[in-house]
Amino acid sequence: MRTVRTQQGDTVDLIAFRHFGDSTMVEAILEANPGLAKYGTHLPHGLKVDLPERIVTPKRGVNLWD
Repeated sequence: MRTVRTQQGDTVDLIAFRHFGDSTMVEAILEANPGLAKYGTHLPHGLKVDLPERIVTPKRGVNLWD
């Protein structure tokens, strides 16, 4: 797990997008940082936020002839 500091105007979904490329990790970030939601939509500048590791699950394709 790595830790980042918030920048002015950061939101949890913006942090997720910046570090993971999309916002699918928002729930995992909130779970890894109890009390983070108390800050509301915009997080204060300089706040430490722990980023959980992304768990990659392989996508199963569909083969039409199986």
